[in-house]
Amino acid sequence: MSKEQAYYVPHGTYWPIIGSIGIATLFVGFANQMHGVEWGGPAMVLGFAIIVFMMFGWLGQVVNESVSGIYNSQVDRSFRWGMSWFIFSEVMFFAAFFGALFYARQLSVPWLGGADNNIYTPELWNGFKAGWDAIAFTTPGATLQSGTEVSVPTQLVNAWGLPALNTLLLLLSGVTLTFAHHALRTGHRKQIIGWLVATIALGVAFLGFQITEYGHAYHDGLKLTSGIYGSTFYMLTGFHGFHVTVGVIMLTVILYRIQKGHFTADNHFGFEGVAWYWHFVDVVWLGLFIFVYWL
Repeated sequence: MSKEQAYYVPHGTYWPIIGSIGIATLFVGFANQMHGVEWGGPAMVLGFAIIVFMMFGWLGQVVNESVSGIYNSQVDRSFRWGMSWFIFSEVMFFAAFFGALFYARQLSVPWLGGADNNIYTPELWNGFKAGWDAIAFTTPGATLQSGTEVSVPTQLVNAWGLPALNTLLLLLSGVTLTFAHHALRTGHRKQIIGWLVATIALGVAFLGFQITEYGHAYHDGLKLTSGIYGSTFYMLTGFHGFHVTVGVIMLTVILYRIQKGHFTADNHFGFEGVAWYWHFVDVVWLGLFIFVYWL
């Protein structure tokens, strides 16, 4: 880190625009994929590729500026505040999604089933019986406005199968990342690399089991068309899986930077910022396991 007192002001960059294009393409593709549009899937892949390109390009530019010595302690504090606010915004994202889950589960579904003497239930869904699972409140043969038939799963995801295993994997990854951080602060380079590789491997294993779980769920009929249960299930777990993917990419970049000798025991916020993000992803998964899979 530079000893200069002047606060470094970066020049203008096009990376935010590229990132915005990638995010817009991803979500437009997702929306069209949900409506059966043929190009929806390829658009999602393209949007994700643009986001990855933006991440590597923008973060690479920041890394080059950092190793060139133009950052000082004030810039370091700015990075810490920026990462803190970024994680806070992610907390609000998941708070909104969990809020939708709790509202549907505790309020709207019971109301639709006749709770609180709701006289409009027969008009909204005659014969509806409230229950928090796709089997209980999805009518076989029902169709959406688009004409898509509602999918009724034969069974739900067992919380103590792959979800429990994934919980163990993420908790272990948090431990290995903490060990890597300790090794970095004490100057044990080989241990840093070993613990980071273990963390990345655990993250990749989590994603592999998540994909396997989705395959089993779709085979059993649990789809986005499986009522509010299916949509909230994939919304929450899918959004979290996206964050794990981003985290694995970030950890891989950190591993590369450590091999290049970019960090010291006193100057390594790039590592710390990614560690904050990864621990946040771990905590969110605990909430998902409890409220989506278990209860």
